Amino acid sequence: MTTRIVVKIGSSSLSGPEGGLKREAVVFFAAELAALRRDGCEVLLVTSGAVAAGFRSIGYAQRPRLLHEKQAAAAVGQVLLMQAYQEALALHGIATAQILLTRTDFCSRRAMNNAVMTVEELLRQGAIPIFNENDTVSVDELKFGDNDTLSALVANLLKASKLLVLTDMDGLYSGDPRKHPEAVRYASVEEITPEIYAVAGGAGSSVGTGGMRSKIDAAKIATRGGVPVFVGRVTEPGDLALAAAGEGRGTYFATTSASLPVKKQWLGFMSTPLGSIYIDDGAVEALLHGGHSLLPVGVKRIEGSFHAGDVVEVLGPDTQLLGRGIVNYDDAQLQQVQGLSSSQIVPKLGEVHRLEVIHRDEWITLR
Repeated sequence: MTTRIVVKIGSSSLSGPEGGLKREAVVFFAAELAALRRDGCEVLLVTSGAVAAGFRSIGYAQRPRLLHEKQAAAAVGQVLLMQAYQEALALHGIATAQILLTRTDFCSRRAMNNAVMTVEELLRQGAIPIFNENDTVSVDELKFGDNDTLSALVANLLKASKLLVLTDMDGLYSGDPRKHPEAVRYASVEEITPEIYAVAGGAGSSVGTGGMRSKIDAAKIATRGGVPVFVGRVTEPGDLALAAAGEGRGTYFATTSASLPVKKQWLGFMSTPLGSIYIDDGAVEALLHGGHSLLPVGVKRIEGSFHAGDVVEVLGPDTQLLGRGIVNYDDAQLQQVQGLSSSQIVPKLGEVHRLEVIHRDEWITLR
């Protein structure tokens, strides 16, 4: 089978400290992508950089902060970004295709199926699909985090063999090596634990929006979907091929558990929760360790407006997110029966489709 690789390039790799697109960087990465193609790989690119590329061209002295300003800068920068990729990849005889997505696009399974068919045809025709967030219509609370999350969702959706997330750091360290010279780089991570999150820093560079934490989030999504992840630096010719071969300058995140079914991937990482359900300790134990469904008796309170069939988040007594599931009750119905035993449900509501608030087959643990 052909090795299918998703490569994600961040803003900091494509623009200077003061913004603007570095054409020489695009030319370099295009050559690296073309080399992967010559090695027989199918290549998909997820790129950031539209805002960074466009804000100076539109007249801003520094990266804008207001949403409408960033969207205006992205509208200008996306044209410059795609033109640069098109010209650079054309030197290697490779056609490019632009695919702009928002998080809400992933909420529609039908839309995603259509997108998959389009991308598969582009790959058959020898093009490199280039994904970016549709910044001109995205809102801050739904953004992908410098496209790290987007790259993981694309890798899972297209059943990639590997996800290579390129950044200006050569992997994950036990501390910030710029401040702590004694910090040690993790060559590999077998499991993404709270301790791994604890060593991740905050935001990235002044021209990007992602940091190491968002890359760990992306690695968690991709590895849960069965896609191993590399996070590291590619600065010299041949570095990308080395990263794909397991010899790159960075950190490798392994897939130690079985790949999630597509439905569970959608539920956990692509759907939009419409409400929150808070449960007691007994229900936490049943859901996380007992393999049981969530029953009304374990529900303490709810938030939001939702209907049966919608996706909701479930939180424990400590308000920590436990996971997501498809709920079998409207919010008004659940308000009436929360805390009640199963034998009390029918007398209270009359005939119900299912007694479970969330059936275990419609649940994914995210803790």
